[in-house]
Amino acid sequence: MTDDMLFTHAQNARAGELHQLTPFVRRIIAPNAGPYTFTGTCTYLVGRGDVAVIDPGPHDLSHIEAICRALDGERLTHICITHTHKDHSPAAQELRVRMGAPIVGCAPILSFYPHLSPHDLSNHDHDYQPDYILTDGERVMGKSYTLTALATPGHAKNHLCFAFAQEQSLFSGDHVMGWSTSVIAPPDGHMRDYMDSLRRLAQRTETVYWPGHGDAIIDPHRKIQALLTHRLERERAILAALAAGDDRIAALVARLYEGLDERLLRGASLSVLAHMQDLIERGEVSCSDAVPTLTSQYQAHRI
Repeated sequence: MTDDMLFTHAQNARAGELHQLTPFVRRIIAPNAGPYTFTGTCTYLVGRGDVAVIDPGPHDLSHIEAICRALDGERLTHICITHTHKDHSPAAQELRVRMGAPIVGCAPILSFYPHLSPHDLSNHDHDYQPDYILTDGERVMGKSYTLTALATPGHAKNHLCFAFAQEQSLFSGDHVMGWSTSVIAPPDGHMRDYMDSLRRLAQRTETVYWPGHGDAIIDPHRKIQALLTHRLERERAILAALAAGDDRIAALVARLYEGLDERLLRGASLSVLAHMQDLIERGEVSCSDAVPTLTSQYQAHRI
């Protein structure tokens, strides 16, 4: 990274504004602020002349037009997708039509779950149709950028991060965010995969992360360690609550998330469920249902 990079704070940036973050990275925030998206989805433009767009965001025409204006006089070479949650990928189809660039990146989510229906994965973009699916380690290149896809399942089974060689940075999507921990929501979210992916990133050398929501992460290894510690502490708290007799998701959430904003209740419940499923898979918890869900009436206890 260079000393002349500009860290424009997301909370001070308005939707639709183009901000130059570094010599080769620009950002436009989508107008989809909310309890799970913070100030909105961060769309990144990488490179000069030949440009890759990372996560064009929701299908919002004002946001798509802002991306097109920002690319005036340049050539869009690739539309890169980290994962197919509805706040990240739906604008890709319209952007491909307008700019003629291929969609590359993660695989469609149902390719991982042929036994599930779209209803079971309703938070995903099922219209997503990539021109090319990137596998772990594959590269996308332009005149001023090289992006390497890194498989980082956990928040979503199809999640990719993109390492940016020219600036020793990483586009971390929703795997590592700049404002909050990631929600791990079964059946797609998987806690063990998430932890393993964090540990994988901890072994890398990038010095700055550009997340899908929030500000730049300028000490990513410290951030990763904090996320790992947080999840391990949450796991210990769940085991203690089970030992105290709380054997339902609702009871666990009430104990662990006292005073939580009601808008975040479902996300907290899903993350606790992901922890429970992981503990069951590891043989540390016994449950009356082999695969517990938020709606199942099961009893669980620590072994």
